[in-house]
Amino acid sequence: MANPITTRRLLSSVGSFALLVGGPVLAQETQPTADSNTTLEEIVVTARRFAESIQDVPATVSVIDGATISDAGVERAEDFISLTAGVSLVNAAEAGDTQVNIRGINGTRDAESSFAFVMDGILYTNPAAFNREFTALQQIEILKGPQGAIYGRNAAAGAIVVTTRKAGNEFHASGKASYAEDDTLFLNGSVEGPIIEDKLFLRVSADYRETDGFYRNSFQDNRPIVDDFENWNINARLFAEPTDRLSIDTKVRYGEVTAGAITFNAAFEIPALADAFNQPLFFEDVNDHDFVFQASIDPLNKQDALEISSKVDYAFDFGDLTIWSLYSDIDNSFSADGTSGAFGFFTDEQTCQDSTRELFEQGVTLPGPQFLGPTPGFPTSLLGPYTPTTCDGTQFQVRNQSDFSIEARLSGRTMGERLTWGIGGYFLDLKRTVGVNLGIDTGDGVTRELFVPQDQPNPTEQLLHDRFNTNVYAVFGELGYDVTDKFVLSFAGRYDREERTVNNLVPTDALTQFIDFDGPPFTGGAPLNPGLNPLINPEGKIDERNRNFNQFQPKISATYHLTPGLTAFANWGVGFKSGGFNNQGSKATVDTQINAVFGSTVNVEDDFEKETSSAFEVGLKGSAFDGAVHYETAAFYTDVDDMQFFEFFVGTFGLLRVVSNIEDVDIYGLESSVSWAISDRFKTWVNGSIIDSEIKVNSGRPDTVGNKSPATPSFNVNLGGQWTQPLADWVELFVRADTQIIGPTWFHTVQKNQQPSLFGLSDFSKTRRDTYATLNLRAGFQSENWSALFFADNITKTDYVEEVIGAPEFGGPFLNPGARRRFGFELSYSY
Repeated sequence: MANPITTRRLLSSVGSFALLVGGPVLAQETQPTADSNTTLEEIVVTARRFAESIQDVPATVSVIDGATISDAGVERAEDFISLTAGVSLVNAAEAGDTQVNIRGINGTRDAESSFAFVMDGILYTNPAAFNREFTALQQIEILKGPQGAIYGRNAAAGAIVVTTRKAGNEFHASGKASYAEDDTLFLNGSVEGPIIEDKLFLRVSADYRETDGFYRNSFQDNRPIVDDFENWNINARLFAEPTDRLSIDTKVRYGEVTAGAITFNAAFEIPALADAFNQPLFFEDVNDHDFVFQASIDPLNKQDALEISSKVDYAFDFGDLTIWSLYSDIDNSFSADGTSGAFGFFTDEQTCQDSTRELFEQGVTLPGPQFLGPTPGFPTSLLGPYTPTTCDGTQFQVRNQSDFSIEARLSGRTMGERLTWGIGGYFLDLKRTVGVNLGIDTGDGVTRELFVPQDQPNPTEQLLHDRFNTNVYAVFGELGYDVTDKFVLSFAGRYDREERTVNNLVPTDALTQFIDFDGPPFTGGAPLNPGLNPLINPEGKIDERNRNFNQFQPKISATYHLTPGLTAFANWGVGFKSGGFNNQGSKATVDTQINAVFGSTVNVEDDFEKETSSAFEVGLKGSAFDGAVHYETAAFYTDVDDMQFFEFFVGTFGLLRVVSNIEDVDIYGLESSVSWAISDRFKTWVNGSIIDSEIKVNSGRPDTVGNKSPATPSFNVNLGGQWTQPLADWVELFVRADTQIIGPTWFHTVQKNQQPSLFGLSDFSKTRRDTYATLNLRAGFQSENWSALFFADNITKTDYVEEVIGAPEFGGPFLNPGARRRFGFELSYSY
């Protein structure tokens, strides 16, 4: 728990921040204005699993209500996260790969999400489930800070709680269609109504989205195969109320995604090469990168999702019982060009030599600092990753997960409604298969299999393939007590036990044709799995591994109503994410192939540890001008132990993806939001956060101590306004503007550091993403039942980098570009 000095710093900070944001509002609260009858509706949330005014919640909650969802055109996660203080998102490599950062704690590739995703009271465990179309939205609540005690597994950074609309006794049909640049089409329709009046209700909906994407492949006739996307879903929700006490809510979703993948370019950060060749692009600022896509393989990302859930609520005289269960099966895979051209694995492979010579004779050029000669090897050619040659090889990756979970919760109120209580239990059975295939590009495309024998096209040259089984058992409880009419205390606690097992599925007798462990010249004959390298694994086998991870997660909260329109709150809680497994041999591979070669001290383990955090928050929230203004301001401090962090290693051994731990990270922050209905026609809002972080201990990379928490913007601001003007009794003019400003962001622990690499000493000081701002506009006509709107996303044409995946031992990061400007038109109708 935070020490007294830290507590005093937080109290002082929140007081100062309140004066900056809430102070002027408080000063004006007793001064009525001409528009004093203009009020915002009371905000009701379910942040503590029961309905209550946001004014009573002892924590920061960002609420996006139904009106805002409609007005802002919210359809996907990036739409509502862009409206939220202290939260950022990266959606880069593939459809199921969404990284959400909440107050400095980030999700981790190949591990777990850092937040609980709860929809209609059900916790969705698969990280890929968050990347979806959100339909029939009623309200979205984003809670910051540890929420595991209340919302369950992996809620270390917070919880995103989504509520969708249930069908009722009235028949209702709705539809929306939009068309935008880049052949971007979106369709959404639903029908709902009673099957048996007052007893049984059904809602059926479907959606379809496709786009050619923003970027083109210049090598393949500028075809739209870089970030193209197609997605469709069918949803059904059957809601039954057999009695006044019993309700049964059953939902089914099936969806498919077909899209591009790996929208990356590589940047080089080798100052010595920049000086030696007089080529500045060897030491490039990532913010100035000119994106060029020349891959020879058409990337393909496929995802199939099936979700079936049921929730039963029963009201006893003494309390309410809720039991829900969820079955989820999401299969995700992608194939794309590889990165091997940069390392010369396949320089002696005939197809690589032939493709290089043919492209050179055709006059094909590569973006600098790369250059193409008649043969693939340096110094005749200098190849980076994702070139039009076949020297890159291919990659095929699989991440399939099926899980079954069930939870029971009993809650109620006693002692004249002054005591709230709840108890329950949770079980999860999770099965996940993860595979990464590096193949030889024989000119026949990608064989979408994890293991392809040597005598077939696109044979496998390296393979990591594991099956992970996890069982989770948890019990939880909570108590809340109204000490006085103004002062409320609450306590919640949860105990989790995760039992994890991993089995390696790589054939132990399969060998490479080219890659070996001695560096160039590559002669092959090595095991497909680097973990079977006889130098580090003389037994030549990988045994099943088992580990258990346990954690108690308490949360203590308090609210004090200073005035009817002003509440002070404070809370402290513990966050938890389970540990897990890297591929066996990861540590030995890094020790022998990186540390021993470069004299570095990178520390990677075959297992990664659980992540825990201690978070403290104090704040104020309230309303003014007779409810025309709502505001919230808070300060927070989080101490993270063993923060989980994804790292990507490439070298003469091939490819290696690992999760490592950063032993100690401190995070401080301030956050505030204000919304103001200035009149019945105009409202405005602003919210933002400032985050300062510091890596205190990192034995994996000791020279990064003092750096910032990865993937954490130093600030973010969201502001905007909305104006409506009645034109007749049946129609009004509508205009809305939303601006998002994202502050400087480091994505790796290696920041202003130098690091030994394959191509010399790398310097990562130019890999910070700079501050950028985007502006979205929506304008048009609307009535009670229909709307016709024009929209423009990123109308200022801001060029920015969405993600910078650091690979220090490669000598540079992999960059993903942000969204460009897009104009479109939208029609909607409801009946």
